[in-house]
Amino acid sequence: MDVIEVWSGRYACLLQSALRLTNEAFANQLGIAVRTVATWHADSSVVPRAEMQQLLDAAHERASDAARQRFALLAAKERGDGASESGTLAAQALRVAIAVVLRQGDVLLVCRRDDDTSGITWQFPAGVIKPGGKPETATVRETLDETGVHCAVRRSLGSRVHPVTGVLCQYFLCEYLAGEATNSDAVENVDVMWVPRNSVTRFIDADTIFPPILAALEEQT
Repeated sequence: MDVIEVWSGRYACLLQSALRLTNEAFANQLGIAVRTVATWHADSSVVPRAEMQQLLDAAHERASDAARQRFALLAAKERGDGASESGTLAAQALRVAIAVVLRQGDVLLVCRRDDDTSGITWQFPAGVIKPGGKPETATVRETLDETGVHCAVRRSLGSRVHPVTGVLCQYFLCEYLAGEATNSDAVENVDVMWVPRNSVTRFIDADTIFPPILAALEEQT
């Protein structure tokens, strides 16, 4: 049986395929956020953090003999002519809902742990939209799961293919309803914080922010 010295996004996806699990089921088995699995599909070269490596090791060790054999065959194909298998993995459509949550003069941000060595990044709350699911539902659900904040979708801000991740993102302007902002996903996030709307670009590079978001924030000030 194959032993993976260092897991990459590609090998993590191969393990998922061998286990015959959806993104959500694979994330649940590992005890991580669905968006992390989506990141592995979007960027096969990413190297997960040490704790993620351990979770993948454990999942591989717990797998049935049949699943481990499937993984070994997929890994062998990957080392030989991985184009066919990787093409199948990359073809999986990923949609992510992004919540721009407003509370008076503030907007909600989460500080994520990066899987690479670049450290941490500030982002708007986000979550993968389940196949057949409504993006508005994912927006509200993922914001609550990540931050403990209840919100309601006010309007759509549009969609785009994210310039960094290559994932299709759908953006929604949301209003705060209730709840204290807390880091409810300590594995993925470092912190959760309300920041002044006119200070968002101090946390997120303006060049990567979807322009309708900046326009909506300016409308509210």
